[in-house]
Amino acid sequence: MLKEILKDHHIILASGSPRRHQFLKELGIPFIVEHKSVKEEYPEELKSSEITDYLAELKAKVFLRKLKDREILITSDTIVWHNDTALGKPGTSSEAFKMLESLSGKTHEVITSVTFTTNEKQKTVNATTRVTFKDLTKDEIDYYILNYHPLDKAGAYGIQEWIGLIGITRVEGSYFNVVGLPTHLVYDTLLEIASG
Repeated sequence: MLKEILKDHHIILASGSPRRHQFLKELGIPFIVEHKSVKEEYPEELKSSEITDYLAELKAKVFLRKLKDREILITSDTIVWHNDTALGKPGTSSEAFKMLESLSGKTHEVITSVTFTTNEKQKTVNATTRVTFKDLTKDEIDYYILNYHPLDKAGAYGIQEWIGLIGITRVEGSYFNVVGLPTHLVYDTLLEIASG
């Protein structure tokens, strides 16, 4: 459906995430990948979705070239928000352990922002999902880090991986948002841009 609606547009996904690539394929969106790494720094006074909105827009700002007519650039950012703190990607296994230990037995928020940029305008949307973990044992956390190496994931876990299968007891909101993209918002926003 989207493929037909977007036939006159060119979608550029500025993300190296294989999960985001897969989601766009499954939505039937033709796209190309043009990815540039960005130092993910933000003003410390920002909170919650303000952080992901800022970073998603920052990733659009550093895009290497000027957009042409009918090109739509998609950039996004995900954080885990817990105890009034943003948990990004851990730098080491010990940092990953501390993150997962802090999430154990508690509920946190996963926030993803997506920015859509054309040569005329920009729109940013975001989604928040509440995720609850059971009490995780030290052995369970160690096993997951050793076997799944979650250093490329916000909050040090992938909900679709082993830790999610054995540890997550409740999800309130979009599951796909936790995996890395609020697909319902991507669909709705692209429809809006294409028909506008």
